[in-house]
Amino acid sequence: MNSIAAAGRLTGRFVAREALDPHQRSSMFGLLRSHFIGVDRDTFESDLLQKNWVILLEDHRGVLRGFSTLLVYPENVEGLSLTVVYSGDTIVAPEWWGSSALPLTWLRAVRQITPLDGGRNVYWLLLTSGFRTYRFLPVFFSEFVPRCGGARATDAALLTKLAIARFGRRFDQAAGIVRLEKPQILAPELLDVPRGRRLDPHIAFFLERNPGYVRGDELVCLARIADDSLTAAGRRIARSLGARGA
Repeated sequence: MNSIAAAGRLTGRFVAREALDPHQRSSMFGLLRSHFIGVDRDTFESDLLQKNWVILLEDHRGVLRGFSTLLVYPENVEGLSLTVVYSGDTIVAPEWWGSSALPLTWLRAVRQITPLDGGRNVYWLLLTSGFRTYRFLPVFFSEFVPRCGGARATDAALLTKLAIARFGRRFDQAAGIVRLEKPQILAPELLDVPRGRRLDPHIAFFLERNPGYVRGDELVCLARIADDSLTAAGRRIARSLGARGA
């Protein structure tokens, strides 16, 4: 188990999925169910079983306030060896949205659990049905796909190949959308996009590309995880973590 110092008032740590105890699993399910419609325990447990790491965000009393599940796996695309970090269920309780614990812990987790030999490219494969999650991409990554203003054709092609391999016929290639058999829909109070936020070009792009987010449609996104692909904000977080593997 690994941990980082409290960020804001939350402390983030990441654990192997099999190390979760029954109370932690129940707390994760309860948090997810309180913010999404269409969540059932069997589906949650089945999805969790397919992941190998979990990020836990806890307050000073040890109460779970957010989490994210990760599947880290090797992939080979036309001779290119990759490591894919696929994000599954992710939620932070709204009253804790101001905390930086999630990006801090996420980047530290990725640094420690992906290969260190330099022989693989590491990519973040993300499904998102919410504009707030999509907004993480332009905040922390200078290159990602899809994005407003266009992206490199090679990145778009890689996204398509990874999405087909991961999601099969659930992936609508033309739309860039995954439609799950049991979609999880954000609670009504989280679905609403404040008027001012619609002026953000990245949020406007997300809403245009994924109008079905209100039904739980998931936009497939991809970003290369490397120091040279981070924004200034991403580099500040990377510097705060020190050398890779620290």
